[in-house]
Amino acid sequence: MTYSYKKEILDQLEAHGVFPTPASRPELVHDFVNDLYRYELRRLRDRLLRREVKKADYYNLVVEVRLRYPALALKPWQWVEQGSRDDSET
Repeated sequence: MTYSYKKEILDQLEAHGVFPTPASRPELVHDFVNDLYRYELRRLRDRLLRREVKKADYYNLVVEVRLRYPALALKPWQWVEQGSRDDSET
């Protein structure tokens, strides 16, 4: 299988140090980026529990993290161009 990722998705992934190849399944890349997102949220929660972050500021910080991952609002199949093809079907 080969996948042609959309330019805007590649730009967002690059911001997180993720560089999928044409052979990278969108589901796998999506799961990886989702794990990064959850890791950031857990770190933020830990900072809250250690009182490094004020409880009143916590919500806005969570929103900031979420806004850094707009690609996660899309399904993995929406990350690739419709012209991506499945080599096993040809």
